[in-house]
Amino acid sequence: AQQLVESGGGSVQSGGSLRLSCAASGFTPYCMGWFRQAPGKEREGVAMINIYGGTSHADSVLGRFTISRDNAKNTLYLQMNSLKPEDNGVYYCAADPTRSTYCSGWSGFRYWGQGTQVTVSS
Repeated sequence: AQQLVESGGGSVQSGGSLRLSCAASGFTPYCMGWFRQAPGKEREGVAMINIYGGTSHADSVLGRFTISRDNAKNTLYLQMNSLKPEDNGVYYCAADPTRSTYCSGWSGFRYWGQGTQVTVSS
């Protein structure tokens, strides 16, 4: 069965760092991404990466967060530096199994992880 399992969330003070991981199993994740949802807000895209390593980051995290992947391990990462209280939320890993060179955008993800909480205190 297709599965995405996240890890690495937690609590940190403003300015700190966290690294999220997401292990995929049961399929080939051509495009992978991270989303987040803050309380009372809609889920938003944070970053995405295609199977060849091409990346896109939301403006709100550009220069602070870096998405990467290890295809040999089918694992996705999100390195989060200079964290701010507005980065609070549940972070979700997502994947698109569609065989493609490029990610098709924020709406193309079909499989989702269970989410991991990130809490940044000021």
